[in-house]
Amino acid sequence: MGVRSAVVAVLAGALMAAGCSMPAAQGSPTPSATVFTPAHATAGDAIRDFFDIRPAVEQPIPFPHTTHIEKAMLKCTDYCHESVTKGPVAGLPGVKTCMICHDSIATDRPLIQKVTDYQKRGVDIPWKRVYGFTQAAHVRFDHSPHLRANVDCKTCHGDVAKGTVATRAVNHSMGFCVDCHRSKQASNDCLTCHF
Repeated sequence: MGVRSAVVAVLAGALMAAGCSMPAAQGSPTPSATVFTPAHATAGDAIRDFFDIRPAVEQPIPFPHTTHIEKAMLKCTDYCHESVTKGPVAGLPGVKTCMICHDSIATDRPLIQKVTDYQKRGVDIPWKRVYGFTQAAHVRFDHSPHLRANVDCKTCHGDVAKGTVATRAVNHSMGFCVDCHRSKQASNDCLTCHF
């Protein structure tokens, strides 16, 4: 067992022991019903957040990035993540974006039929975000300066063109960002990224 795993196990045990040893006042409602708290619902959630442990994301449709990027020669910003050219967030494509092409292309394929089903029901595809910073990081990330500096998408997202479903290929730690900023001689002032 690694050091990180041992620390997580000890911390989890201590938190559970502390939580189990405090009896609730008789007749009082649960705190979550009466008081707002930014605390986590479980000790496990708190530990995962503290150590930035994130579960693998399962997408509703295994989007074939390689088909769209390598075979169809689309760029990330052509349709799917076009909002990145207009603002700070890359965004996730809505079903209408998919149907621009798939109203007539590959309509017999099961994945496209699933997309079409979302459109018929008037429901957007419930994509799950793969990347993003936790609130505790206090990071204000903006894609715009990275695009202006010609930072390739795969620098931060891995070679998505070679895969199917997007996964966390790059750990966006502070060290990763600081090293990249140093190598590109970009500002490392705290307020560049943090608020």
